[in-house]
Amino acid sequence: MRNYVKVLGTIQDGGFPQIDCNKACCQNQWLNPKKKFVSSIAVVDESEKKQWIIDASPEIKFQTKFLKEKTNIKDIEGVFLTHAHIGHYTGLMYYGNEAAGSRDLKVYAMPKMKKFLENNGPWNHLLKQRNIKLIKLSKNNTINISANLKIKPFLVPHREDYSETVGFKIATSKKELIYIPDIDNWEKWDISITELIKNIDFALVDGTFFSEREIERDISLIPHPLVKDSLKLFSNLKAKERNKIIFTHFNHTNPLIDESSKEHEEVLSKGFRIAKEGDNFYL
Repeated sequence: MRNYVKVLGTIQDGGFPQIDCNKACCQNQWLNPKKKFVSSIAVVDESEKKQWIIDASPEIKFQTKFLKEKTNIKDIEGVFLTHAHIGHYTGLMYYGNEAAGSRDLKVYAMPKMKKFLENNGPWNHLLKQRNIKLIKLSKNNTINISANLKIKPFLVPHREDYSETVGFKIATSKKELIYIPDIDNWEKWDISITELIKNIDFALVDGTFFSEREIERDISLIPHPLVKDSLKLFSNLKAKERNKIIFTHFNHTNPLIDESSKEHEEVLSKGFRIAKEGDNFYL
C-alpha cells in the first residue's frame, strides 16, 4: 500500500480557458476542452483508504470525481486551505445543502483564513448548517492525519487580501513534498528555497507566469516568481535537485500549458518538471 500526492489541477485561479479570453492561448480550449483544472492536490493513504484535498477550487466537483475514480476511495476526510484567493477556497460552496449536503466535513485553515470563513457569508452558513467544521492550523505545527502521513503548514509571502498564505509540507517517514502554489517571489521569503529543495524529495511550486510579457495588465499588481527567473535561481542546483522541482499553478497565458511550446521544451531540457493533472508523487 502506498502514500502519495496526486495532482488534481495545475491552472491559476481564473481557470483555462479564462473568462472573456479569445486570444490564441484559449481559442483551442474553448473549441476542444482538455482536462485542465484549477490548482489543487490530493493526499492519499492507500493502507487506511483515506484521502484529503489541499485547496477547494471552483472545479472541485470535477476534481473530486476524478480523484475517486482513480483511488476507488469513497470519502474525502478533509480539505486544507492555503489562502483566500478565489481558486483556493470557493469550491467549499459545493459542500452546502444545495449540492453535496456534507456533514461536518473537516476544513483546515490558518487563523485569519478561519476568521474570514466564520465572519462572512455564504461560508458561515456552511458552518451554521454543519456542512463543514473548521479546524485551526498553526504555522509550523505538524498534524498527523494518518498513521503514515503528516502535514505541516508554513507561511509564505503573498498578497494577504483576506488571509495569510501558507504552503504545506506533506511527509511520511521516508519522503517529503512541499506544495507552494502561490508566493510573491522567492527573495521575500525568509527561507532559502534552494536550500530547502536539497532536503526534500519533491517541490510543487508556483509557476504562474513564464515571463512578464504574458499579460497586458501591470504584472507587479499580481506578483508571482516568473518561471524564467526561477530557472536562473535554480540553475546552479545539481541535476538531481533540479529534477525535484515541478512547476504548477499556470496562468491561462503561460506557454508551459502547451506541451509543444519552446518554453515547455526549455524547462524540461534543463532538468525541471511540469505538473499535469493525474501526476502521482509517491511518498
